[in-house]
Amino acid sequence: MHVHRHWDRSKGGEKMVAKSGSRCCCCCWFLGIIVVIAVVLAVVFTIRHRANHSDDVAPGSTDKKYADALKIAMQFFDIQKSGKLENNKIPWRGDSGLKDGSEASLDLSKGLYDAGDHMKFGFPMAFTATLLSWSILEYGNHMDSLDQLDPAKDSLKWTTDFLINAHPSPNVLYIQVGDPETDHKCWDRPETMSRKRTLTKIDADTPGTEVAAETAAAMAAASLVFKESDTKYSGTLLKHAKQLFDFADNNRASYSVNIPEVQSYYNSTGYGDELLWAASWLYHATEDKTYLDFVSKNGDEFGNFGSPTWFSWDNKLPGTHVLLSRLTFFKKGLSGSKGLEGYKETAEAVMCGLIPDSPTATSSRTDGGLIWVAEWNALQHPVSSAFLATLYSDYMLTSGVDKLSCGDTSFKPSDLRKFARSQADYMLGKNPETMSYLVGYGDKYPEFVHHRGASIPGDANTGCKDGFKWLNSEEPNPNVAYGALVGGPFLNETFIDARNNSMQNEPSTYNSALVVGLLSSLVTRSSSVESFK
Repeated sequence: MHVHRHWDRSKGGEKMVAKSGSRCCCCCWFLGIIVVIAVVLAVVFTIRHRANHSDDVAPGSTDKKYADALKIAMQFFDIQKSGKLENNKIPWRGDSGLKDGSEASLDLSKGLYDAGDHMKFGFPMAFTATLLSWSILEYGNHMDSLDQLDPAKDSLKWTTDFLINAHPSPNVLYIQVGDPETDHKCWDRPETMSRKRTLTKIDADTPGTEVAAETAAAMAAASLVFKESDTKYSGTLLKHAKQLFDFADNNRASYSVNIPEVQSYYNSTGYGDELLWAASWLYHATEDKTYLDFVSKNGDEFGNFGSPTWFSWDNKLPGTHVLLSRLTFFKKGLSGSKGLEGYKETAEAVMCGLIPDSPTATSSRTDGGLIWVAEWNALQHPVSSAFLATLYSDYMLTSGVDKLSCGDTSFKPSDLRKFARSQADYMLGKNPETMSYLVGYGDKYPEFVHHRGASIPGDANTGCKDGFKWLNSEEPNPNVAYGALVGGPFLNETFIDARNNSMQNEPSTYNSALVVGLLSSLVTRSSSVESFK
């Protein structure tokens, strides 16, 4: 009989024991070892899988957290609408700005108020329309599953109706309604404002490339949204987009230089990014190679290749890099695509900067992991970055690209999605303040939002000057500005919920477009559409 030795460490001793050497028991022992190894491997795999996909939604199912947040976020567009309202669902809002544009015999009554004031700034409003269009084009099916696609398209059309009317001839674009100096001296409801609503325009004598090009981008992107549902309207948008791009390109000059008054509010740092952005959207809308040639030829001058930057109302380059990289993922044999290599490489650099474990990860973060670039409107950059990260992740998954190389380290599409979720979750309350910065979502959110309409009771009879008592009131806002994304935390992750704290507590309409895009992307997982047309 063979003696099998094993160590028995029970009772504190190590001793040799003899076991029967039957063939059956030997087999059982061997199978037992195999089972144990299999169980251990399964546990390790499960832990790793969960680490890579923690809290993510299974393909085809819906993440209730993001779905609920999306439904709330969409409401802020209704809160910001000017004009004669249709199917108004906001009880404390009514008709306003009905005579906007009248001094130029134009109907500029529609559109969206910019933030907590009653200004209509064309530059960020156009960006809002471009981003909302992009979100619908990429994730409209996600929105539709939650009955949010029609509301999104309605808010988009409310905005593009304004932009169409603001462009009465090829080389004339009205870019602002209201005087911010006058507007900000009043604290009143939009429904009761009675001050003069001055107009600002650009034309061939006073051009403004940035705002003309951004408006062209908005029109081109929106033309794709309405291409099937309203062919005539889509064609009108595309006609305006082409005219505005030509106006922007043929009359190159910064609107911030030509109209210095805008510098205090929406100062532009350059127009090259808007030209590339507009041409990119026009190519997607028309597939006219002229626009592809434009981005190829002008990339070295305006594309800032190799240097990742932050996507915002002022800087469209990261968005352009990602939008054009879409073509390299889905249109492999595209003529002229060689000119897109710089855009794709820079898009990859942007993504590598966002992933926390990347060797080139940005240090612009709070201790809690939130991308943090600026004190004013701090949440714009993490939300815009997260939106681009999810887009890029989906492009990779749909085209079968399974890794992103950052230096000598490789990452998966799931790493980008995990980053995007981390930013969304921080915004929704997973932060040191346990504060949801999306008003109306969760148990704790800002109650003193810097917003005129939200802060004044609907039946108040105060006017321009005496309305400031509502700004100074120590009571929470009587009206909840559902869906407003406030500015957000300081670098040390503190937040002061005070109505006069406009740095942290004022919402903006373009932030809402970014939030809707991000939440729509995270609601569920599905393949990217390979073409917008």
